[in-house]
Amino acid sequence: MTIQKKGTIIVLSGPSGVGKSTLIGEVRKNLPDLKFSVSCTTRAPRSGEQHGVHYYFLTQEEFARRVSADEFVEHAQVFANRYGTLKSEVLQSIRRGETVILDIDVQGAMQIRAAAERDPELAAGTVFVFIGPPSVEILEKRLRGRATDSEEQISMRLKNACHELAFWNKYDYLVINGNLEKAVEEMTALFRSFALRTAVYPEELFHE
Repeated sequence: MTIQKKGTIIVLSGPSGVGKSTLIGEVRKNLPDLKFSVSCTTRAPRSGEQHGVHYYFLTQEEFARRVSADEFVEHAQVFANRYGTLKSEVLQSIRRGETVILDIDVQGAMQIRAAAERDPELAAGTVFVFIGPPSVEILEKRLRGRATDSEEQISMRLKNACHELAFWNKYDYLVINGNLEKAVEEMTALFRSFALRTAVYPEELFHE
């Protein structure tokens, strides 16, 4: 018997300097079927970027219309441009049985948490994972170790990081990235376990 399982949206957050990109890159080597969510933006495409592959490129007017129509699970203004994740994009991924990473900041994650409270399908298909440092001191050391940012930039990043760290217990799971190999192992096992959640199975699974 072939069971058609639903997918999982992994809402992933972590402060600047925690090593999130490196960690995700290593985990995807173990789980090559992992996909990234395609977001919307009002910024112009950069060289090589394709509509529907890297982003959905929208005009300011189209973005505003979609906000008014409640089509986003989260959206934000970043300097002169707007970014957002379409509810339809997320729900289609769940229905197709895909495991999709939504790499997003705390503000966006809390918007998705609120949207899930209003939508049972979204709630059943979404898990929230936070990547944290072993300590604030180690995070500051990593930020300073980049040697590319000014003291002002480092202070701003650290302030933002401390703000985001305060939300760690609003997530379902916490992965501490102290030792990369151990964190990759833990996160790979965690992501694999999501395919075994009862929420991904059809309700009529054991009906005669």
